Amino acid sequence: MRGEVRRYEEKDRQAVLDLAPRLMEGVARWRSPDGVRAAVTGWVVEAVERAAEPGRFVYVAEMDGVVAGFVTGERRTHWSGDQELYVGELVVSTSHEGEGVGRALIDAVTDHARRLGVTTITLDTGAANMSARGFYRSLGFEEEDVKLTRVLS
Repeated sequence: MRGEVRRYEEKDRQAVLDLAPRLMEGVARWRSPDGVRAAVTGWVVEAVERAAEPGRFVYVAEMDGVVAGFVTGERRTHWSGDQELYVGELVVSTSHEGEGVGRALIDAVTDHARRLGVTTITLDTGAANMSARGFYRSLGFEEEDVKLTRVLS
């Protein structure tokens, strides 16, 4: 990546919110698009509003003065009792795909986890989002849980 990854600043708010709809990719076909859009936008709004709280983070990747992507998350306790850094959202703009932005954002999360002494990074993505699953797998993530849904007609 030929730009920089840095902490979120309020001046980034609109650019980050403009990228939020990319989180709709890979969502199950039976989910309401309007409901999904409202949910993903809500997640991002909450993340940026709480970015300065202890245990939370939002990083942006900036290239040529433009926000090319962002990642949000928080330190939390896994149900097993282990501490983990959870990635809530990771988005790269379509115009910067394949340029190392996603990898740079995950590198920033990894550095953050190491500074905190946390040894596990977790995230969720849609089962149908094959490109995201392949991307995360290439960075060493392993699939841990599977959610099953039955749609009644």
